[in-house]
Amino acid sequence: MKRVVKTRVIGLMSGTSADGIDVACCDFECKRGKWSYELIAAKTYYYAKAWKKRFIDAHFCASKAFQALDIDYTNFLAKTVNSFKAEFQIKPDYIASHGHTIFHQPTAGMTVQIGNGAILAALCGTPVICDFRSIDVALGGEGAPLVPIGDELLFSEYDYCLNLGGVANISYQKDGKRVGFDIVICNMVLNLLANLMSREFDADGKIAKSGQVLPNLLKNLDSIYYYSLKGHKSLGAEWFAEKFFPIVQRNKGAMRDKMATVTEHIVYQIRNAIPDASGKMLVTGGGAKNAFLMERLTSVCNQLEIVVPEKTIIDFKEAIIFAFLGCLRVYQIPNVLSSVTGASRDSVSGALYEP
Repeated sequence: MKRVVKTRVIGLMSGTSADGIDVACCDFECKRGKWSYELIAAKTYYYAKAWKKRFIDAHFCASKAFQALDIDYTNFLAKTVNSFKAEFQIKPDYIASHGHTIFHQPTAGMTVQIGNGAILAALCGTPVICDFRSIDVALGGEGAPLVPIGDELLFSEYDYCLNLGGVANISYQKDGKRVGFDIVICNMVLNLLANLMSREFDADGKIAKSGQVLPNLLKNLDSIYYYSLKGHKSLGAEWFAEKFFPIVQRNKGAMRDKMATVTEHIVYQIRNAIPDASGKMLVTGGGAKNAFLMERLTSVCNQLEIVVPEKTIIDFKEAIIFAFLGCLRVYQIPNVLSSVTGASRDSVSGALYEP
């Protein structure tokens, strides 16, 4: 292993909600075996509606059209990074890019994130680390979630780290090892329901709060087979489209009642995923700003000390940790945990491209 020196990395994160690209630049250090970070700058670059449509249509693209999408998206990433570097006068050592996930079917050995690392490195003039999931999937893992290594090494003061993104996922220590998994679809469904009401999202969960829980819909959602699975598991957009959302569509009821029901479903699935109702839980991601969702979560998990951090950490924790994954890759330190993903071993994941 190379000697660790202060390393500056820009992390790029595009989640399943497809709201935009979160960009975070951090300095990382490791002293006496303990990692620390300093956030230098962070900004979200929101997607235009055309990008969201292209992400959805990508599932049905012919090969040439898919390649064109990959190149177009890479050019968009490069413009975003170069704009960020210029605005904040930053010269990073590396860029760590999550890309945007189009396909994630680990049981079929498939996970695809667009955003070409070689082109991005050339256009930004900075080494790029990307494709963090493929090695883990090849080793029999879920390729997700990847954030728990950062939870363990950068946010160790919390018993649980819960992210309320497009998908809600959690990580915690169990029998001396970090475990983590996707719990339930979260903002992906709440935002889609809001979109059907001609709104970008349900601000503060006000629409959901005005509705009533639909018992039949709640029962049908709670009966989804995924929740009975134990151990390593992850969710993707395909699963949401095929298994989850059709249940919501088939059920009769006002849209606000569906939103209230889905919110209740999310909260109770999170509660069921927590092995011990006590301790301190860090909550980040867009859902942490949904007042009604947090009100219900606090009520249902009333034995937990729920910590919602400052807005910067809420919004950029995943981008910070992807920057950290890139830093670990540089020093050949395992950055994907088999105890989380179910792979045959831990791995040093990520492809490195020099400009």
